[in-house]
Amino acid sequence: MAKFLYRLGAVAARRRLIFLGASLAVLAAALLLAFGSAGSFAPGHSIPGSPAQVALEKADRHSPEDGGVSGVVLFAAPNGAQVNDEAVVRQMHAVVARMQAEDVVAEVGDPLEDVSADGRIAVASVSFDLPSDSEVDPVLQEAVRATGGVYNEQFGDQGGRVLFGGDAFEQELEPFGVPETIGIGVALLVMLVTFGSVLAAGLPMLTAALGVGGSAAGTLLAANLFDVSQNALTLAIMLGLAVGIDYALLIVSRHRAQLTRGAAVAESIALAIATAGSAVVFAGLTVIIALVGLTLAGVPMLTSMGLAAAGAVAVAVLLALTTLPAVMSLAGERLRPKPSSRAARRELETRKRGMAARWVDAVIRHPRKVVVAVVLGLAVVAVPATQLELALNDNGSAAKSSEPRQVYDLIAGAFGPGVNGPLAVLVEGGSVAELNSTAKTVIDTVESMPGVAEVNGPLIAPDQRAAFVEVVPTTGPRDGATNALVADLRAALEPIGTQTGNYVAVTGLTVVGLDAVDKLNNALLPFTVVVVGLSLLLLLLAFRSWTIPLKATAGFLLSVGAAFGAMVAVFQWGWLAGPLGVPLEGPVPSFAPIIVMAVLFGLAMDYEVFLVSAMREHYARHGNAQEAIRAGSRNAGRVVVAAAVIMITVFASFLFSHDPNVMPIALALAFGVLVDAFLVRLTLVPAVLKLLGDRAWRLPRWLDRVVPKVDIEGHDVSENRSTVREPELVG
Repeated sequence: MAKFLYRLGAVAARRRLIFLGASLAVLAAALLLAFGSAGSFAPGHSIPGSPAQVALEKADRHSPEDGGVSGVVLFAAPNGAQVNDEAVVRQMHAVVARMQAEDVVAEVGDPLEDVSADGRIAVASVSFDLPSDSEVDPVLQEAVRATGGVYNEQFGDQGGRVLFGGDAFEQELEPFGVPETIGIGVALLVMLVTFGSVLAAGLPMLTAALGVGGSAAGTLLAANLFDVSQNALTLAIMLGLAVGIDYALLIVSRHRAQLTRGAAVAESIALAIATAGSAVVFAGLTVIIALVGLTLAGVPMLTSMGLAAAGAVAVAVLLALTTLPAVMSLAGERLRPKPSSRAARRELETRKRGMAARWVDAVIRHPRKVVVAVVLGLAVVAVPATQLELALNDNGSAAKSSEPRQVYDLIAGAFGPGVNGPLAVLVEGGSVAELNSTAKTVIDTVESMPGVAEVNGPLIAPDQRAAFVEVVPTTGPRDGATNALVADLRAALEPIGTQTGNYVAVTGLTVVGLDAVDKLNNALLPFTVVVVGLSLLLLLLAFRSWTIPLKATAGFLLSVGAAFGAMVAVFQWGWLAGPLGVPLEGPVPSFAPIIVMAVLFGLAMDYEVFLVSAMREHYARHGNAQEAIRAGSRNAGRVVVAAAVIMITVFASFLFSHDPNVMPIALALAFGVLVDAFLVRLTLVPAVLKLLGDRAWRLPRWLDRVVPKVDIEGHDVSENRSTVREPELVG
């Protein structure tokens, strides 16, 4: 592979204008298509084939007019008044009439039918003439919100107000904004410190920007053909930005190191792509495998997130191998540090005995103590992970200042938390009399169950072939008690269906969400086995060692345990929740753990490949295991540190998104990368390799004959080239 990449780098450097022009042309075309033909994001967390989803689809067929998108409008009475006062009723009816006049609104309920016990709050449903699997366009949302102006003008200065919430009025977050800006700014600062050159620092930013633009455009276009979650775009941007910068950073760093030692520009570019580029390919493949593995969960939302992020990583790898060498060729000699410059001195000093070498020397002097300290320390940090609770987010986990969250809280306070997530029991089959009889049995059974606040119905469907019973829990949708109630309902209602011969099922969006949680929990172990297994094979090919892949995986488990521990401590226990702006303490999003595992596993293998490939390169040339540890840490340590700081910054910056689905993932990834890069890869790995000695780099003879040889270090390309001669470690 190294020989192929060497030729690719040489061609890209020689035909730089063609390669760069092609990249820009493809990006421009993708962006133009995306701006003109972008698809819409798929809402919800449906699980095809799950019991609740099947029942929900049946219910939609029986009552198609009730299956569209819906929301709620909430009227708060002015101070000292109630919603049934004549003046307030008049203004409420005026708002309802204005809403009903909007073309997109199918029906608005009577707010006087749902009034709080104290008479201060009234709520009405708002149904839209849109399919249930669609979202209300923000422009249409604003048009409907504007109808409340007459009420707010009349009572706003007296404390009265109209608020809109529910699924139809969920706020769509901007796909690019403050988080990405912060991440880019800090990443640029880190690279300026790393390279000491504005030009060198700008190259990774350029290719990362091209990659993010291309992958974002591709995700938007894919939404025309497939169900794509908005979180898929956010994850693709987050990961594409992080790995795009890191992969380019590794190659540019290698190129400048070779230029410092006197290599010709064209030769250095080709060699950097052959060596550092090989590491990028293997690292990228590992991340892609982990992300594509998310499809194993069988959850459409998770599938779209995994494939979009995998596409972003693939684009980052492709640009690092094609566009980056073209841009480096255009930069030419300007990337070569001047002999007297700080960058050149730092490169030469690092190659003698820099900070990384001194740190590794300290580690390998006491390897057993280091291993015990790191493992025990990370085990303690991971303890909170044993209390991990999962749920699907709703408007109750949105930012407290958002309108949907305010509606959610007001409804919970006025009518009870269960009103925000009512359950439905569908009875299907038989005559109307039989439906009523079965529904009555359901009601008699459910009313006496603990955890039930209210039972309403039965309501016969328009086609008279089904009946509906509404069950309002005493707890909210994200409460564990609601999950327990659903399980109890299913157990209690199953005999009724068997005895009557009718179809009886519990459904509703809350139940669909709970089924999604169960599906994700059940998929976690198979996902881990498949992804880790494939990645172990990839690392076995890369390093021709059975201990390196096992060590890498064990280190990952420590990192992911610490990441989960931090996620629980902040989002469930509330540690630092205030300073971090956490909108609601409680269960984390059900899809967060599996996404964190996928992304963090890929990134952990990135650092493993970057670091260990440098060690392997030295060992292949000199055969000294201890010197290989020092040389690899010395050569790759500064790049790994810079790459990790950039990753941490990019992920941490997404805490400013205030998206409850993204924040736990961002925190876990930022903390996980911090642990993995500095404690696992730069501390634990050298200590373990010191204990293993030469055994770390060997395969059993029978396995050595079977495993194909892959040149990840570029040894076949560089062994006879004086420009890459590696000086011995001094000191």
